Amino acid sequence: MISALIHVARPADPDAVDRLADTLGALVAGVAAGLVGDAVIIAPSHSAAMDTVAEATGAKLVLRPRGGSAWSAGAKAARREWVLCLEAGDVPAEGWIRILDRFIGTARPDVTLARLRRPHTGLPARLAARGEGVIGVGAPRPGDLVRRERLLAGPRFVRRVTVRRLTARLERS
Repeated sequence: MISALIHVARPADPDAVDRLADTLGALVAGVAAGLVGDAVIIAPSHSAAMDTVAEATGAKLVLRPRGGSAWSAGAKAARREWVLCLEAGDVPAEGWIRILDRFIGTARPDVTLARLRRPHTGLPARLAARGEGVIGVGAPRPGDLVRRERLLAGPRFVRRVTVRRLTARLERS
């Protein structure tokens, strides 16, 4: 089982709740399949709307410390060995459950990071992804499946980590 960490960058944004609901709704199939064990919503500030969504879905709401890493804050509240880092609005595409389940079941202990495909937003993101494929990953990003212990160690990886690319992909709502 995995924990889903969902970062809401701007909880005051009127569309934030809708994007969060889209992401949580997409995770329901993973809960039913026995893959997703819990969800943690990470926000930079308190919001009544986020409290309501968290309470209604059974997710835990965590406030990101000022200047701290959202993923590290969420990992402290997560209960599973593997965590899936998502942004509000990320929706895993069809087949993601089988792919993540197989990866987790076969990952060697030294494998700490896998990455779902994300739609790139522009040339800088594409160049960064190419560079990470060569030199490794220095920090997690949305779309990463990471061992919880790595996130608890800090916002950046002590040494660059080789990323395992998964065929599962994320879409945006």
